Amino acid sequence: MEFRPCIDIHNGKVKQIVGGSLRDEGNQAKENFVAEQDSTFFAKLYQSYGIRGGHIILLNGADSHYYKETKEQAMKALAAWPGGMQVGGGICADNALEFLRAGASHVIVTSHVFQGGIIHYGNLEKLRKVTGREHLVLDLSCRRRGADYYIVTDRWQKFTEEKLTEALLEKLSGYADEFLVHGVDVEGKAGGIETELVKLLGSWGKIPITYAGGVAGFSDLEQLKLLGNNRLHVTIGSALELFGGNMPLNQVLTFCEKTAYNMA
Repeated sequence: MEFRPCIDIHNGKVKQIVGGSLRDEGNQAKENFVAEQDSTFFAKLYQSYGIRGGHIILLNGADSHYYKETKEQAMKALAAWPGGMQVGGGICADNALEFLRAGASHVIVTSHVFQGGIIHYGNLEKLRKVTGREHLVLDLSCRRRGADYYIVTDRWQKFTEEKLTEALLEKLSGYADEFLVHGVDVEGKAGGIETELVKLLGSWGKIPITYAGGVAGFSDLEQLKLLGNNRLHVTIGSALELFGGNMPLNQVLTFCEKTAYNMA
């Protein structure tokens, strides 16, 4: 298990929000934490620890009047640590290279691929040709509907018709270097992980998968390790001391360093 840090940017500020509260209308979100520091501070901090593979997420749509500020913060973070972090939020085949050239190791994509509620394989093929599989992360963040999990798009506001299954993970793994999966229903609530989702992801585990959502303490990390068959990486947001929580970053890193990552 590796710790994968995050820099979530909303309305031009580094924040931790409740994922399911995000609304494009009025640029609204329920905030858990708003940082005084800018994105560069966090990127340099993660660099000082040598923590790679984290993600920078732009939480404003391109039509938001805050988008320019949010994008500027993302670009500053990428410049602060070239090659150290991934970036997502409004990425498509037309702008992916801009972010890669700005220093992103990977671009993270959801809505451009999952259009009209289904997978748009034409867009996926075009993206892979532009970025290469080795620089593409597919965001398969999902919400529960009945007994199953369905991928959500447009900053987690819209359900698709695509159910998250091992068969879908298998099919999409040919296009992406990694998957990023937020359990949106528990994201930002620090009230426990989405256990059934973790079991599903851990039962497959053929390429790196980063899970995010609900981690509140070290008991959740233990549960994630167990239920995910020690195959998943983890992002922690609101529960980190860094973002106003009670989990010290150095202790999280120590825990993860003692947890061997196993793809078997």
